Amino acid sequence: MSHSHVGGPTADVSVRIAWADDAQAIAAVQVRAWPELYAGVLPAEVLPSDVDAVSAQWRQVLARPADARNRVLVALERNRVVGFALTSPALDPDCDPVSDGELAEVTLDPAERAKGHGSRLLQAAVDTLAADRFTRAVTWVNAGDDGLRTFFTDAGWAADSAHRELDLDGTGTTTVKQVRLHTAIA
Repeated sequence: MSHSHVGGPTADVSVRIAWADDAQAIAAVQVRAWPELYAGVLPAEVLPSDVDAVSAQWRQVLARPADARNRVLVALERNRVVGFALTSPALDPDCDPVSDGELAEVTLDPAERAKGHGSRLLQAAVDTLAADRFTRAVTWVNAGDDGLRTFFTDAGWAADSAHRELDLDGTGTTTVKQVRLHTAIA
């Protein structure tokens, strides 16, 4: 299968497990992507804007994961981080943390969309969950995010009828409705 994209071949794109040194680059992607991801959901002032502060949090996550199966993947274009994904045991009360893995986030730099990074990241995340011996993957998407939902359903994920209202700031004033999608992992 050959994919030709404007700008040449895709041999310079890859996905790998993140290193502690990636913290700054991951933080920068998050700070750029979240205002767009959460537009109309979260007030701008609660979104992280300080890359250094966010970077420090990532450095800690990458250096000392709470569980060996908490993984951070980065999508690269040449050596530049253009997106990241998080995988872990699923912690929902109705999930089995041994067999159910969660894809907690797939975030792309807004400037790097529609280049195939998201699909590669999703595939790598599922491969990583499989390597960690999970047999099912779940992810939560904002109910109104048709683009993200379509991205997952096109990749073979389906709604599993679970839904929740997420309290984003702890006060109950900023909530977002989410639906859970799932897929079997071969």
